[in-house]
Amino acid sequence: MAAESVREELSALAAIFCGPHEWEVLSRSETDGTVFRIHTKAEGLMDVDIPLELVFHLPVNYPLCLPGISVNSEYLTRAQCVTVKEKLREQAENLLSEPMVHELVLWIQQNLRYILKQPETGSGSEKCTFPTSTTVDDGLWITLLHLDHMRAKTKYVKTVEKWASDLRLTGRLMFMGVPDSSENLQSRCGLKWKEMQRKND
Repeated sequence: MAAESVREELSALAAIFCGPHEWEVLSRSETDGTVFRIHTKAEGLMDVDIPLELVFHLPVNYPLCLPGISVNSEYLTRAQCVTVKEKLREQAENLLSEPMVHELVLWIQQNLRYILKQPETGSGSEKCTFPTSTTVDDGLWITLLHLDHMRAKTKYVKTVEKWASDLRLTGRLMFMGVPDSSENLQSRCGLKWKEMQRKND
């Protein structure tokens, strides 16, 4: 019965979001459930419409459990996307056991501007909400950023620090070939970059 309910909800969503590129099914599996993307817009600050990409993962036991939700927008910071996602999950808890995706989309369309007025509170500590095959938990993320021909060192460092802050990462910036030269990149969250150092050949 749950599977039939999900099929009906997906069919209704496809009919509602029928504009160009508004709706796309990314994967469908009897074991992992269904993952789909909805492109929509919501009124942000200053009465400006903000494009949103909402990815929902409906597990096989949905709607008896919460859907996975991912929020992306080139007009929002990473922290704002995390906050919007958390608010959507809070709203989803009130709709548990019934089809909820359309209600969630309508809710964010009506409430995005109020969320953006609030201080950024995203914790960034939740696990990735995609199927388990692509899940990344709260372990170490190892990332190496290689910058060639760095002429304006201070400007580059400030840029990388801003990226680390926006993405809520911590890490270390290493300068190859310069003995004892490194700078910490510290931001507000718990994700960590494992310190990496390449020895000069």
